[in-house]
Amino acid sequence: MVAARTLQEVVRFLETGIVPNRDISTKHAHLGANLGPDFSQVIGQAATVRALEVAVAGGHNIIMVGPPGAGKTLMASCVPSVLPAMDREEAIDVTSIQSIMGLVDGRGLAVSRPFRNPHHSITPAGMLGGGNPPMPGEVTLAHRGVLYLDEYCEYRQAVLQCLRSPMEDGFVVISRSHVQVAFPSRFMLVASANPCPCGYLGDSERPCVCSGAQVQRYRRKLSGPVIDRIDIQIEAPRVSRADLQGHSAGRSSDKIRANVSEARERQRRRFGNPIVTNSCMDPRNIEHAAMLSPIAGALLYEAVDKMALSARACHKLIKVARTIADLDASARIKDDHVLEALQYRALDSAEIARCSHG
Repeated sequence: MVAARTLQEVVRFLETGIVPNRDISTKHAHLGANLGPDFSQVIGQAATVRALEVAVAGGHNIIMVGPPGAGKTLMASCVPSVLPAMDREEAIDVTSIQSIMGLVDGRGLAVSRPFRNPHHSITPAGMLGGGNPPMPGEVTLAHRGVLYLDEYCEYRQAVLQCLRSPMEDGFVVISRSHVQVAFPSRFMLVASANPCPCGYLGDSERPCVCSGAQVQRYRRKLSGPVIDRIDIQIEAPRVSRADLQGHSAGRSSDKIRANVSEARERQRRRFGNPIVTNSCMDPRNIEHAAMLSPIAGALLYEAVDKMALSARACHKLIKVARTIADLDASARIKDDHVLEALQYRALDSAEIARCSHG
């Protein structure tokens, strides 16, 4: 595919074979990464920021669960600042999708990865796409970028369930009587949620006022097949008074993005197309690319037994551990990489067991 700014460039290409916009200039390559808040503005959430770094480095889906005011929305809005620059193929994909929706600004190829934040009132058709002729939905508009679902449990169950196929397959098919269209949907899901309807279940400062039945109904959306497809599940606790008073700045987005870019480059050298990140590995790739040390392997499978994890969850643990190893520039997955990956399964922990029995 060749992208052109004008019809004159198209004619020139057909006559001479000279490809317009051959390179995305260095000036524009990281433009999207500098938009929005910086992670240095985040106070007291070092563990959650680290989880987001791992998620972006490996293209992993992530959900943050915590009380109101913990900074979940701020941290999600910082994610664009650490996304790696797009290569030419990715930029053409994004620009092609935006052109269908009339979102191209006339300045050539897109330079910023998409960051879509649909409201929780969205319909399944709005999420997947629809109409006649078929038009892309939010999962396609987020292709090569991020789909952010704020207040995850406020979305209708039908909307959440319709995410299963695009999350698994990387595309969505829309069928009409006279046409069938497949739209790409290879996105990274970032979600945030309160632990209960009032938001204060398990909070150390404010008591939860929800009934047991309310909590159970609410938490049903934090379990099942969609959550099982989310690689990283992290608790974002209330920010302590000491952290607020200390005003200690966190790591900057520039430093995090540098780590992410190096880890992505290791994955690119390991896989090449069509696999570009660890999150895209299938069981065959896992067997060859995710080499565990003997101690790490024993630790992993002991945890799988104790936590009664599904085979899919086990594979996601290995993928996340592989990304942590890439950030650590390690050829093998070590025990500390597995231990960190296990910390990112909060919804499989004793917390959700306690809630279900509450």
